[in-house]
Amino acid sequence: MSGLQPVRGTRDILPEERRAHRHIEETARQAAERFGYDEVATPIFEFSDVFRRTLGDTSDIVTKEMYTFTDKGGDEITLRPEGTAGVARMLIAGGLAQNLPLKYFYRGPMFRYERPQKGRFRQFHQIGVELLGVGEPLGDVEVIALGAALLEAIGVADETTLELNTLGNSASRAAYRDVLVAYLSDHRAGLSSDSQDRLERNPLRILDSKNEGDRRIVAGAPDFAGSLDAESADFFAAVREGLETLGIAYTLNSRLVRGLDYYCHTAFEFTTQALGAQGTVLAGGRYDGLVGQMGGQETPGVGWAAGVERLALLAGGGPPAPRPVAVIPVSRELEARAMTLAHALRRDGYVVELAFRGNMSRRLKRANKLNASVAVILGPDEAARGAATIRDLDGGDQSEVLFETLSETLAAYR
Repeated sequence: MSGLQPVRGTRDILPEERRAHRHIEETARQAAERFGYDEVATPIFEFSDVFRRTLGDTSDIVTKEMYTFTDKGGDEITLRPEGTAGVARMLIAGGLAQNLPLKYFYRGPMFRYERPQKGRFRQFHQIGVELLGVGEPLGDVEVIALGAALLEAIGVADETTLELNTLGNSASRAAYRDVLVAYLSDHRAGLSSDSQDRLERNPLRILDSKNEGDRRIVAGAPDFAGSLDAESADFFAAVREGLETLGIAYTLNSRLVRGLDYYCHTAFEFTTQALGAQGTVLAGGRYDGLVGQMGGQETPGVGWAAGVERLALLAGGGPPAPRPVAVIPVSRELEARAMTLAHALRRDGYVVELAFRGNMSRRLKRANKLNASVAVILGPDEAARGAATIRDLDGGDQSEVLFETLSETLAAYR
């Protein structure tokens, strides 16, 4: 029955995978915290105009991928396809501009109607950071350094490459757009239908087309560097110098773009060869025009987002689950005492599994199945003495311990 299956492109995330995702999210939160970024959360859905204003009516996300619906009040609502627009809207709606600069970290589900494939789902999860109110190159360096610190913390830095480019300021970008359109117009017949459409409305996006015919044409396109004015060149030089000072290696990729008008100056991606076609694991750039385009005061910004699913795939999973302490009463009469003991141990910070049913043998098998490190066995004679037997489930050694010293004795298994 189709109604009992997850919708295509969505799935249930079971404990082992969720543990890996949580490891990525918490490692990212801790890394962001060390850089001074506070965690925020914006709504999962927004008025559709929030994304139309920011992503543009001609972007693929708006024209092909957004989950949009009319709610019972007649408002057009969209499930968020990315996190930056919501943060920018929050800045404006919350009157937060007086507190600039602001540093934010976020995490949560995003939604795009795309063809599901390895590492890509219609409901997926992202972590991201936004630095608002800093227009200097130092802001770009910090944001990239934070991304590098996260990848190092989860153990995948050696499997990724930082690719870097500049989109220049608005004047440089306009000059390059003219040069690029002139070149691509001469090769229009060889472009894919999508790129022919983009040639009119969003020509920079053609530079990162995955179509093989497009890529052959793009290979001969003029480089952005030839259109940079002095301000743009100096800004990019300062970003590169900052990364080199921190020892963060990068490669230049003149085809790396952000196709939306509010993006400027630095664009970057951390990519990998380990995930097949889905090679980008963390990407970002500078977006000085975004807040102004949404109706707020002009506010510089730079940030990045990363896919939790892809990072978890690249990291090969998360840390193992903590090994519990198993509390096992040998008879029903001792279950209440076992429950009280388990509750006390949990209050002391232990992960405790209380065997619910069965004889002692069955409960011990359950403890082994749960990978418990130690069993606390309550028998009638020991309980009468105010004690329990603790059994090391790896080595088999056991000893009798008084209830009042039990928590201290179990510290070796924490």
